[in-house]
Amino acid sequence: MKQVEVTIMGQGYILGCPEGGEALLTTAVASVDREMSAIRDGGKVKARERIAVLAALNLAYQLAERPNRPAPAPKAGGAGAGAAEPDIDALVRRIDAALSDDGHLL
Repeated sequence: MKQVEVTIMGQGYILGCPEGGEALLTTAVASVDREMSAIRDGGKVKARERIAVLAALNLAYQLAERPNRPAPAPKAGGAGAGAAEPDIDALVRRIDAALSDDGHLL
């Protein structure tokens, strides 16, 4: 495993990367940096952790919207594939509630 130094929203990170995966990692880092910076620049969210969670949700939602994506297999004992799909709005509300008192971080 190779170590790669990257910068996301002005902060440096050293990440593990499999050999040959540098280009894919660089693309992923650029997407995360772009999404986090857009949220920060929107001015409503200041805490880095909240920005990271919202960026992760936005990117996950974008991935979920992609066509030709194989449906996830239902979990054993689950009610079926439809029941496993997350309600994004409810998830965002839960995350906002969990992070509601973190405004003092930045």
